[in-house]
Parts: sequence; structure tokens; C-alpha cells
Amino acid sequence: MASRLELLELGDDVLYFDEPCPPGVAAQIEAAAQQYGQPIAEQRLLYAYFLAPEQLSVLVAIYRYYFYQHRLEDALLVAERALEVSARRLHLSGSWSNLGPITLGEAAMRSMGMLRFHLLALKGSAVILLRLGRLSEARARLKKIAEVDTRDALGVLPLLSVIDRQYAPAHELD
Repeated sequence: MASRLELLELGDDVLYFDEPCPPGVAAQIEAAAQQYGQPIAEQRLLYAYFLAPEQLSVLVAIYRYYFYQHRLEDALLVAERALEVSARRLHLSGSWSNLGPITLGEAAMRSMGMLRFHLLALKGSAVILLRLGRLSEARARLKKIAEVDTRDALGVLPLLSVIDRQYAPAHELD
């Protein structure tokens, strides 16, 4: 294995949206999209979740719904759930803070696409934490991604730069 992971190189990996989704679940997601802005949309997404709680397409749909509704605490819960599901699929033990070169390499051998999803879920949770004003938590997550994504394929360095430049004087970040 190369000493550097190329997070943009996915190879033949199946991506989360390529996974088969049970027809009833997919129908709920589609109906929720068509009824966006109405209370029934959230009910449909939650029903899809109850039908398939490990389906990443369902988690992404719920995350986006809450994020675009500015329900950030709810979106954070879903991002955390996506991290749990993807970590289990990658056989990662412990939390995201335990990611290192060895665990990352092992995860990449299992599925580069799932590893990229996991890191993007971590980045998504950091963005929500930023919007909630929880800067030190967001910074810790972004720093972890930067440690393992040395080429910044996932684009966390600009976010870290903004935090460090704009907020460091007002907040203790380390």
C-alpha cells in the first residue's frame, strides 16, 4: 500500500448512493423530496429511517433535510449516526479521534468509498458544530481530517484557516 492515501481515488468502490435501496424506502425518500417544506416530508423520511436505519441514502436525506431546515442539532444527530454506521462497516473501533495511519489504511483496503463517506460525515459534523458556535469541537474534527488527508482532497484546510485566523484570539482552541 502506498504511504499516502488518495481520497479522491475511489476505484471500483460502490458509493453510498449506489447501494441497493428497498423500493419502499426509496419511494419514501422520493415522496419526501416532492413534498419538501410540508410536515409530511419529515414524517416520510423518518418512516424510511425506521424501515432501513442502516441505509446511508436515508441518513443523507434526513441530514440534508434538517440541515436545509436550519435544524442543526437534529442534523448533528444524523451526522453522528452516519459516522457510527460507516465506522461499523469499516470495522473502525472507537471514535473518529482514534483514526490514524494504520486504521485508515485498513479501512481503505476494505472500502475507499466508505472511508471517504466516513470522513465527509466527519467534515459535515464539523461544519454543523461551527455553525452552532462549538469551535473547539469543530476544530478538533477538522484537524483529524487534515492529519489523515495530507493533500486536502476534502477541503478542510480553508475551514481551519478561518477558525484560526478569525476566532483564535477570542477563544482557546487547543
